[in-house]
Amino acid sequence: MFRKLLNNYYYGKSGKGDYRKGDLPQNRWQQFREILRVRLAGLFRLNLMTALAFVPAIYVLIITLNALFAHLIIIAEVAADQAAASAEYLAIFNNSSQEVYSILFTGCLLLIPAIAITGPVQAGMALVTRNWARDEHAFVWSDFKDALRDNWQQALGVALITGLVPLVVYVSYQFYGQMVGQSIFFIVPQMLTLMLGLMWALALVYLYPLMVTYRLSFHTLIKNSLLLAVGRLPHTAGARLTMLVPAIIVALVAWFMPPYMLYALMILAAYYLMLGNALARFVYASLSNAVFDRYINSRMEGVPVNRGLATPEEDEYDEEGPQG
Repeated sequence: MFRKLLNNYYYGKSGKGDYRKGDLPQNRWQQFREILRVRLAGLFRLNLMTALAFVPAIYVLIITLNALFAHLIIIAEVAADQAAASAEYLAIFNNSSQEVYSILFTGCLLLIPAIAITGPVQAGMALVTRNWARDEHAFVWSDFKDALRDNWQQALGVALITGLVPLVVYVSYQFYGQMVGQSIFFIVPQMLTLMLGLMWALALVYLYPLMVTYRLSFHTLIKNSLLLAVGRLPHTAGARLTMLVPAIIVALVAWFMPPYMLYALMILAAYYLMLGNALARFVYASLSNAVFDRYINSRMEGVPVNRGLATPEEDEYDEEGPQG
């Protein structure tokens, strides 16, 4: 019996879909709400199953923010009473900008391998959540494992770039920021660097769903993801910002209530380890399914669109019954 429970936990249960034809959602918002309600426990399962891969990235972020917080405390203490400050604290105070740069540079450097190892895992999560967002069945463990095995190379490449982006953006932004003092025109590459980083963050919404849905070369995968992010910019930015709400709340707590920052970070880490990553993948999968139907599937002969949604033909069939 215990073995059967474990199998159900990891593999899920096969069977019929969650809806009869007459019960199908009428629009994507209704579909999203209903499937999220049905699959919430599955998202917890999926997140806990993959949490280990995200621990290094969460740890790097926590120690980096903690180092910044400790530095700010030192700066505040020295500013309040420089005469009583130690030589070490005075040196930190006098080289504050360099200290902050060192902390952030080290954090960005450590994020490269920490984010890289999440790539194949995110590909597996993307396939499972894509099927759920369509109201299609997916075995949590076996489908996850198959997607990881089939897409690990592209996923690793995407994750390596994702890990490099914060370092490249930060170093370039600082470099061009210093050059602005010599010529105001350096503000152009400075802003372009920042925009490229933001565009990559938006393209990530589509990268993993595209990867597990279509057979594309690595170059085409990145190009199409960037084009889709631009084509549906408000929706993509909205989805990204929505998933950043917990982090924004923690940032506000850290800014306005510094003594509670560590507790807020612990709560945020627990959220991402228990649900946050899988929930984000489900939100991105729901948006991606709609975008793919509009820009890709509708132009491919024989490819179904609006899967999991009621169609006028189905409504008529359910009301009048089969004709013949």
